[in-house]
Amino acid sequence: MRYRPLGATQQVVSAIGLGCMGMSAYYGPDRDERESMATIHRALDLGVNFLDTADLYGFGHNEDLVGKAIKTRRDKVVLATKFGNAFDSEGRSLGVNGRPEYVRQACEASLKRLSVETIDLYYQHRVDPAVPIEETVGAMANLVHEGKVRYLGLSEAAPATVRRAHATHPIAALQTEYSLWTRDPEKETLGVCRELGIAFVAYSPVGRGFLTGKMRSPSDLTADDWRRTNPRFEGGNFERNLDLVAQLERLASQKGCTPSQLALAWVLAQDGNIVPIPGTRRRSHLDENLGAIEVRLTPAELAAIDKAVPPGAAAGDRYQEAGMKAVGR
Repeated sequence: MRYRPLGATQQVVSAIGLGCMGMSAYYGPDRDERESMATIHRALDLGVNFLDTADLYGFGHNEDLVGKAIKTRRDKVVLATKFGNAFDSEGRSLGVNGRPEYVRQACEASLKRLSVETIDLYYQHRVDPAVPIEETVGAMANLVHEGKVRYLGLSEAAPATVRRAHATHPIAALQTEYSLWTRDPEKETLGVCRELGIAFVAYSPVGRGFLTGKMRSPSDLTADDWRRTNPRFEGGNFERNLDLVAQLERLASQKGCTPSQLALAWVLAQDGNIVPIPGTRRRSHLDENLGAIEVRLTPAELAAIDKAVPPGAAAGDRYQEAGMKAVGR
């Protein structure tokens, strides 16, 4: 494993982290807690020390799961979780909440579910447009002063919001979707992160699994898989996006790696400040993803990838209309 700094902090994290969301939510009913636990343990065995979860994932289930998995290995983990997408005890959405009193309430609940005394990296999952970011981050900073949180992060925040937040309390990491088919952060966000010394944590770096080349039809997804309602996985968009995958498969074959490894290697090559966190709930997929560490791309190969899958090439938005309104605020 190789490691990268977490922004301007003294903390280092594995160059590839592990997103744990799919172990509990969104990608169909195929939950297997034993395999998920084994996947987390194998990740730690292989040097992955950066685990990502959120209170929203499975409405607390994922934090419970991760907490159990790391119980005897807490010192080996840089643990990241998120708050802000509020929900009630029945799992019903209550919208985005960035009010200071809710920040504390959410943190206390996450600490209990995770069975830890301190969260290493605490993100605001989505920015609350009704609450000034200074108030939300100020409340998060109080948690740092109390020792309940080590570092602060934001997710899907606009560059201007990141600047305001960072002026209130240092922001260690910004988590935003970034991959060969989602390159919006290149316009401004990546530059702001470099300028301010903020790590950029790339979620869905293999396009929610689409760039693996293992999906050929929407019917490959179970009826309750959230991706069925994602614009990029629907109808004609799915078919057009398969053309991008074909290009990626061709280049991966030439390189002697899998499409997912090529996609991850491309993300890693963009900046030493970027840490992708591909999600999986299976050890076999984890091993494949971590193989990207050994895939080194030359300038010519990077140029060929950029030509084959240029910015804006993906068909369809990355979320439905409501989801798109919640990002970049």
